Order: sequence, then C-alpha cells, then structure tokens
Amino acid sequence: MDLNLQDSSVLTGYTLIAVMLCVALLNTRKKLSMIPLGKASSWLVFHVVGGLVCLGLFWIHTENFWPKGLYEGFLAGTFYLVSLSGIFGYLIQRLNSRKLTETGIEVIYERIPLELREIQENAEEQILECTEKTGSDVLANHYLDTMVWYFQKPRFYWSTLFGAGNAKVWLRTKGGSVKRYLSSEELEYFEQIEKLAELKILVDTHFVHQNLNKKWLLLHVPLSVGLVVMALWHILLVEVYAL
Repeated sequence: MDLNLQDSSVLTGYTLIAVMLCVALLNTRKKLSMIPLGKASSWLVFHVVGGLVCLGLFWIHTENFWPKGLYEGFLAGTFYLVSLSGIFGYLIQRLNSRKLTETGIEVIYERIPLELREIQENAEEQILECTEKTGSDVLANHYLDTMVWYFQKPRFYWSTLFGAGNAKVWLRTKGGSVKRYLSSEELEYFEQIEKLAELKILVDTHFVHQNLNKKWLLLHVPLSVGLVVMALWHILLVEVYAL
C-alpha cells in the first residue's frame, strides 16, 4: 500500500513539474514573436488551461490544501502566489484590452513618450500661431500656467485606471476659466488645443493600462521562475532521500 501511494505521489509530482514547464513556455513564445509558432491567443489559452491543470495536480499531489514541512509550505505559498497573480493578470488583461479598444486608437507602448511629445509640440505651435495672428497673449499665458504641466507627461494615472474621468473634469474646469476672455479668433485656436488635450487622454489611457500589464508581469514572471527552480530542487531532494 505504501509503495503504491509513493508511486502515485512520484507520478503526480513529475506530471506537475512537466506541465509547469510547458506552461512557462508562454514567456519564451513572447520573446520569439518573430518566429511563426502559432497565434498568441492560442498560447494564452494553453497557458490559462495549463495553469488550472497545475492547480488540480498540485492538490492531488499534496492531498491537502497546505502540505506539511517548512520547505513544502514555502513551496506551496509560492505556488499559490503564482496562481493568484496569474488569475489577476488574466482578468486585468481582459479588462485592459476592452478599455484600449474603446479608445479607438492604437499606440505602441514604447512610442508613447514620442506620441506625447508630438501632441505637446503641436499644441505649442497652435499657441505661437495664435499669439502672432491675434496679438493677444491670453491663451499663451493660460497654456504656460496650466497646460504645460498637463502636456509634459501622462497625468491622472489612478483616475484613468479606475475610469473616474478626472482628466476631463480638470480640462473642463481650466478651460472654462479662460474661455470667457478669448476673442472669436482665439476660440478657434482654443478648440484645437482642446482636441489635442482630448487626444492626450486617449494616449494616457494606453499608457496606464499597458503599464499595468507590464508591471503585473514583473511580479508574475519572477515568481514563476522561482517556483520552477524550487520545484526542481524539491524533486532533487526527494530523489536523493529515496536513495
């Protein structure tokens, strides 16, 4: 009876580590995106299903929720952290994909600083042209006092993340305070600045949600690597002890 139980434990243990290694291949697939290795969506489905299989195999292998032993407990804790971070990551990626689609634009994360710089330069060109043509510095002073801060980099991170809309409220409040002092000709330039500010909201939305995706991976990937290393060490200890 003991021999059968031991064989069963060894079988589930090796199966579990094999599935874990296969699931970990998703990160390798991302780094080799230039090679046709199948659709990324298919790999993601495999990763999610494989993760769930690992969870079931883990419970079968340990025969309880939390195994006995200090090292085994630490290994179990790491396994659950990887699982929870994976579930959390999957959910935020699904949510973020929908949020980004709703913006109606596509922005590569690495190009976001350049995109923001181009928007700011366009806004400043509008300000200079307005000042030269109208001879008024009202809009220019408004830009220097408030809008420079807004255009310099992504703003309202947490508000954008949770969809509170603080950026739109801020723009409406600041715009309303100066709009009454503008001539009809200045208002035309003001409207162009508003359009650029609204475009920046969309770019900021991409920054926030893509940034969250990357930050989640900074947690999930190292934990996953650590888990695989610990699991391999666990197998080594079991094999040495068996001898």
